[in-house]
Amino acid sequence: MLHKTIPLHQPDSLSKACAITYLLDHSEQSYLKKRPVIVICPGGGYEHLSPRESEPIALQFNAMGYHAILVNYSLAPITYPTQLYEVASVVKMIYEHGEEWHIDTSKIILTGFSAGGHLAGDFCMNWSKPFLSEALQTESSLLKPAGMILSYPVVSTGPNAHQGSFLNLLGNRYEELKSDVSLEHLVNKDTPPAFIWHTFTDQSVPVENSLLLVDALRKCNISTEFHIFPQGRHGLALANELTAWEDGSGILPECSVWLSLAQTWLQNLFQENF
Repeated sequence: MLHKTIPLHQPDSLSKACAITYLLDHSEQSYLKKRPVIVICPGGGYEHLSPRESEPIALQFNAMGYHAILVNYSLAPITYPTQLYEVASVVKMIYEHGEEWHIDTSKIILTGFSAGGHLAGDFCMNWSKPFLSEALQTESSLLKPAGMILSYPVVSTGPNAHQGSFLNLLGNRYEELKSDVSLEHLVNKDTPPAFIWHTFTDQSVPVENSLLLVDALRKCNISTEFHIFPQGRHGLALANELTAWEDGSGILPECSVWLSLAQTWLQNLFQENF
């Protein structure tokens, strides 16, 4: 495995901002010459990065046969759009190193949890816009994602907002920019297919966030798979023993199936099985 830490040097990036690669070893004898890659944005309200939504997620996708890259993006007091530029720089890096790393650059998936779901979604809805390619000094075609997997995402700055995430993200420009980062308003024809899941009883980021996003995706005719599970607190990650909290909570087999559902969604999206 190529496991390395690559600093992210965007304007205003925190010194700790980095990408961590989990790239599976390549063998000339392998049937698979190139693999898809999963770019992971952990949650934490743009205030911290959840370790439960970081390496454990990367390793699960590795076990499915996918490369993975974890994005430890900048946090408050660093504000938008630095985080968006950091994610874009990782995707650009994948295109630049695709041959070397044996990555199929037509199969780049952004996945995010909670606030990381907002960041992954924000990138997937902005990748084709000139402001982003200009900031990264590249072509929009070299930022193109193939899909997104969003787990209990922060979406809306409206009545069901997780306000703390947006206050951390926008700082003193909250009132000025809040409508610009509300994902349900950003869906467009270039938005890639989506897999989204949430729990009905999420008290921190209400399920209305995902419902608003799914409605917007439907109106733009963006292929979407959406699952609502009846029980479960916010931040379940894998919802099994690997990501349970210290007190043993967060183990919900009925929710842990999201990963196998996402695997099937990926297989259908790419029309191949690993």
